[in-house]
Amino acid sequence: MDSVPALDEPLKKVLGPATAKVMAEHLGLHTVGDLLHHYPRRYEERGQLTHLADLPMDEHVTVVAQVADARLHTFASSRAPRGKGQRLEVTITDGSGRLQLVFFGAGVHKPHKELLPGTRAMFAGKVSVFNRRLQLAHPAYELLRGDAEETVETWAGALIPIYPATAKLESWKIGKALQTVLPSAQEAADPLPESLREGRGLVPLPEALLKIHRPHTKADIEEARARLKWDEAFVLQVALARRRHADAQLPAVPRRPRPDGILAAFDDRLPFTLTEGQRKVSEEIFADLATDHPMHRLLQGEVGSGKTLVALRAMLAVVDAGGQAAMLAPTEVLAQQHHRSVTEMMGELAQGGMLGGAENATKVVLLTGSMGAAARRHALLDLATGEAGIVIGTHALIEDKVQFHDLGLVVVDEQHRFGVEQRDALRGKGKQPPHLLVMTATPIPRTVAMTVFGDLETSVLDQLPAGRSPIASHVVPAADKPHFLARAWERVREEVEKGHQAYVVCPRIGDEEDGAKAKKKSDEDEAEKRPPLAVLDTAEQLARGPLAGLRVEALHGRMQPDDKDAVMRRFAAGEVDVLVATTVIEVGVNVPNATVMVIMDADRFGVSQLHQLRGRVGRGSAPGLCLLVSEMPEASAARQRLNAVASTLDGFELSRIDLEQRREGDVLGQAQSGTRSSLRMLAVIDDEEVIAEAREEATRIVAADPELERLPALRTALDALLDEEREQYLEKG
Repeated sequence: MDSVPALDEPLKKVLGPATAKVMAEHLGLHTVGDLLHHYPRRYEERGQLTHLADLPMDEHVTVVAQVADARLHTFASSRAPRGKGQRLEVTITDGSGRLQLVFFGAGVHKPHKELLPGTRAMFAGKVSVFNRRLQLAHPAYELLRGDAEETVETWAGALIPIYPATAKLESWKIGKALQTVLPSAQEAADPLPESLREGRGLVPLPEALLKIHRPHTKADIEEARARLKWDEAFVLQVALARRRHADAQLPAVPRRPRPDGILAAFDDRLPFTLTEGQRKVSEEIFADLATDHPMHRLLQGEVGSGKTLVALRAMLAVVDAGGQAAMLAPTEVLAQQHHRSVTEMMGELAQGGMLGGAENATKVVLLTGSMGAAARRHALLDLATGEAGIVIGTHALIEDKVQFHDLGLVVVDEQHRFGVEQRDALRGKGKQPPHLLVMTATPIPRTVAMTVFGDLETSVLDQLPAGRSPIASHVVPAADKPHFLARAWERVREEVEKGHQAYVVCPRIGDEEDGAKAKKKSDEDEAEKRPPLAVLDTAEQLARGPLAGLRVEALHGRMQPDDKDAVMRRFAAGEVDVLVATTVIEVGVNVPNATVMVIMDADRFGVSQLHQLRGRVGRGSAPGLCLLVSEMPEASAARQRLNAVASTLDGFELSRIDLEQRREGDVLGQAQSGTRSSLRMLAVIDDEEVIAEAREEATRIVAADPELERLPALRTALDALLDEEREQYLEKG
């Protein structure tokens, strides 16, 4: 008796080595179970044809259509100089549009015989344009003979599943492979506890797998989808619930502020009162810090909502309790900026051990990779002795050499830029696990927070402090209306004349060896084909042209840290009128006098990134202006995205739009954009209810049975989801 369970059977045993190799390399499918979970993207109905009018460019598509016309042409070419070259042109139609198929050379004979007018077939290939018409060159095809039993049986009667496919493996070949393995679905172990499944009226897993691949009605598809979504949401939430449960068992040192300590002295110094939101979030954090297991909290807040202030109060509470706090920033520029703003906010409270320092002051040290040896040695000593209560730095903080006296709190700024391993290494620096506060200025919809950061409690700062000004945003269509771009530069000059400053942001630096190789995103339009605009070229052109006479300087990530800091200091001091920069300035640069931002090739940035960048202006009392410059045509998806950014300042609304466009990414893995998703059926935005309910069920089940001893099938599903890489990811999260 073969001991391998049916779903773990390698595909090469079942389908043969050639097909299995393509499935493994191009679709990441290795076992029968993997293939059963490769669900159809959509379904075609026999009588209802795909809209040829809506075909996407440059994508592999599968269409069902009827041959309207087929013509064989002969022509002369270098290979066939006597006019013996052959080209078969076949026109197919579906009532909504027409599409040309072309076959050349020896490839014309078979289709010439088979693709006769009136024939119906499935066609698969890459959509391209020739002579301004859409076409498929040498498409693969499968004839649909309504009378042949085998074809009708293979394509599941009325509904034809269309699978995510590749050039090497068409949808119908995947469909045929699935017919081979489908009987194994009967042996699928059901991860949902029976009480949960019956309580929610969900069909058993084997039935769901049969119905998703061979539905007889649309109701079959709905039933299968509802069930498979629950599986994905539930297994993921169980993984996160077990993680939260394990964290709650870890020991940590409770940290409570003293009534007459440094936090109280700091609050007395503040020249303003905290917003209601800042007070509420601070209370949540202080309550967590006072417990004897580690805090794991995510602090979301719009750019400028005062997250740094809330984090600093948490750090001071830990210093009060005799511990140390570390703040990690993703870049040196940002670490220096945080260090500057923290020491400014604290004043003499940051001058521990120095003349003029307050009585209960502490030291605030900066630690980055580019520091000189002497300064670095000094900082390391202050950390090891406990002299420094607060340290701010980049990942240089987590090197082996860095020793803390008593690390009590780790604050991570912009978590999505910071690797899980790095957070883990820093966590290992405490005698017991330190408390963890993760900050992000990218608003995250609630469901994403429940999945991506499901092991963290969430706090949201959604009020902007008093005195922050509104920001007007407009799209500048540079190709359709060049005079709009000229007007944009006039607006910059007007702001500078009023004594304000401006940012100009470009996607690229410009000292790359071959700008022409800049990665193309899509060929929506000529604008996409040229390399993105670069900082160095743009700074020079502006200084010579529309902004001549103004003080224009460039800033980008490849400059030496000291040079970068010098430029930022000059800009902050008002000695530079216009800063032309890459997204180095996206996070944390605070210049209240900057009122206008022009983002060049804005379509090359993501929605959240544009929102982050825009938050750099309007930080003072004068209103802000953000101009999104793009050469993309009005009807393009890129322009719609820019219109969305221009139409709202609500970061949560924009993050939903962003997610809908990017897909979820591998929610567990480190890929944060939509290419590799462990969620096949679940859409994080649309299935909010399922995720919230799955989280409740998962928390309840894990509380009752943390090791899932009574649910072996759920354990197995969890092991499959959490292969080693993801298991580590959750461990370290």
